[in-house]
Amino acid sequence: MRVKLSDSDMKTFRRAAEAKRINLRWEKSAAVIALDETATEADLEDLLEVFGAKGPGLTLDIELGIPENLRRTSKFLTHKVFSEHRSETEMLRYLRKLESKDLSLVHSMIPLGSCTMKLNAAAEMLPVTWPELGRLHPFAPAEQTLGYREMTSQLEQWLAEITGFHAVSLQPNAGSQGEYAGLLAIRGALDARGQQHRKVCLIPVSAHGTNPATASMAGMSIVTVACLEDGDIDLADLKKKADEHAKDLACLMVTYPSTHGVFEEGIKEICEIVHGHGGFVYMDGANMNAQVGLCRPGDIGADVCHLNLHKTFCIPHGGGGPGMGPIGVVKELAAYLPGSAAVSAVSSAPFGSASILPISWMYIRMMGPDGLTSATKNAILNANYIAKRLEESYPVLFKGKNGLVAHECIVDPRNLKVMADVTVDDIAKRLMDYGFHAPTVSFPVVATLMIEPTESESKAELDRFCDAMISIREEARRVEKGEWPKNDNPLKNAPHTAEAVTADAWARPYSRETAAYPAAWLRERKFWPSVGRVDGAYGDRNFFCSCSALS
Repeated sequence: MRVKLSDSDMKTFRRAAEAKRINLRWEKSAAVIALDETATEADLEDLLEVFGAKGPGLTLDIELGIPENLRRTSKFLTHKVFSEHRSETEMLRYLRKLESKDLSLVHSMIPLGSCTMKLNAAAEMLPVTWPELGRLHPFAPAEQTLGYREMTSQLEQWLAEITGFHAVSLQPNAGSQGEYAGLLAIRGALDARGQQHRKVCLIPVSAHGTNPATASMAGMSIVTVACLEDGDIDLADLKKKADEHAKDLACLMVTYPSTHGVFEEGIKEICEIVHGHGGFVYMDGANMNAQVGLCRPGDIGADVCHLNLHKTFCIPHGGGGPGMGPIGVVKELAAYLPGSAAVSAVSSAPFGSASILPISWMYIRMMGPDGLTSATKNAILNANYIAKRLEESYPVLFKGKNGLVAHECIVDPRNLKVMADVTVDDIAKRLMDYGFHAPTVSFPVVATLMIEPTESESKAELDRFCDAMISIREEARRVEKGEWPKNDNPLKNAPHTAEAVTADAWARPYSRETAAYPAAWLRERKFWPSVGRVDGAYGDRNFFCSCSALS
């Protein structure tokens, strides 16, 4: 609602609203009032009193401002789930039932490569529940948010120091949105130079899929750069492409450590080549968990880098959010950060998903410089430990010249497809029987597994995961030897639910024990998958409704 006001009324009503601790949006000659489903009748009475409309004998007549032809007449929320839980205990048990279907970090490590599924510590998460943070409106008056703004200012300073950049914006609320904001900053700087024609963006073939999508959204033309067999960027091809597009080169989008999980030794030369041709370097910060405390994107030569706070800096990102993708930039790009005169906004709020920023603030504050560096070293150590333990069972695709990986490794089971008709999906499904979430499947190399343990896991948990992977390899070997049929074995039938294992009939060529308890530790910490094998590819291509029938 927009209430037109005279200047004198504006001052009077604003004082009255503030006295009742009510924030409205005050525009020139008007007050704007937003009401949602949380507004009560008492709130409306307070508003009426603020505007001098409450007095003896005045009754509140509430009328929906919804046109008659748009009002709902059909039934809604008719599924039994909305009516069968009538007490707190019943609701508690229902929620616990749903929770029991979810394999999470409380059960075992989540080894998703490139996703950095590290521990979100309880101490870091707790401030989100405080009303001073969780109920703060993103557009609350500045004088009411001094403490919050001090916190965000400190977080910006800390992230700038960690990355080696001149300035940081906390506005982008996703990594992809951070990419977009970074490219807009580059476009702004090029326009200021009078180089609006520079629109070519070089992207290695190993890049995250969001990179070319973002470049396209930013109005850039994409030119791909080849990679060598070891996963590194082909410097000769980069130089060739940079020379060909020297007059129009805007930037290079590069991930470091590389998407293949190794520290690209030529990264400084890569940045110099692009700078030498008048372009900027955008660094994808998805793998920042291998850099913090050891090296900084700004020192390497990057001009802008987004940071996944929902990866490296501990904000949880399961279930599609909430993400945070702030960007750090060099001095030349600082004037083109979101919220500046040049780039008004990339998100609907000044600090993106503002209420979750305390998580990263708490993480950095509690860890301190030494703790952050130690975490990075342990993340790299854990990844190399897994690579070494698994390399005899599964080839490790990419390594640096010293034979080591960065914070993640890619293992290659493709030979099992040839020898035993065992696919990467079979391995992923069988891991559920061992109580593990699958690693990242088929990225960045089709039919491979990308494993990232992070620093959060103990050696005992790493060994448990490696033992499971090695055991699965031995199961595939039994298929190779003909002990189990290629189309009917524990890998092809995984995961095995409790319902399947306890059924009266069991006509499979392996025992129930092999199906459900392939490792000794499962006797005391078994996670039962709630759903058996499904054809995921078919489901992705053939949607159907599983809800109650609609009338």
